[in-house]
Amino acid sequence: MKNIFNKKIGLVIACCVVIAISLTINGCKASASVTAKSGAQLWGENCRRCHNAPDPNSFSSEQWVTIGMHMQSRALLTNQERDKIVEFLQQ
Repeated sequence: MKNIFNKKIGLVIACCVVIAISLTINGCKASASVTAKSGAQLWGENCRRCHNAPDPNSFSSEQWVTIGMHMQSRALLTNQERDKIVEFLQQ
């Protein structure tokens, strides 16, 4: 009985490891697609849904950073996406 229990625990652990590896690999793929996009593209895909095109001079560079951090959680952006969008808006 104990041997069967140990085999089941081993199987569960193995499945968890496979799932973790799969999620890690998929996370890297998404990151690669973000790397290929410009801040302008990311802004268009994520921000334009709710906002008109802003005048970049509306806010200082520091204010754009703060706005980016605030909007990151609302738009479910990664740090890389946020940084590219903020850099685009600071130009």
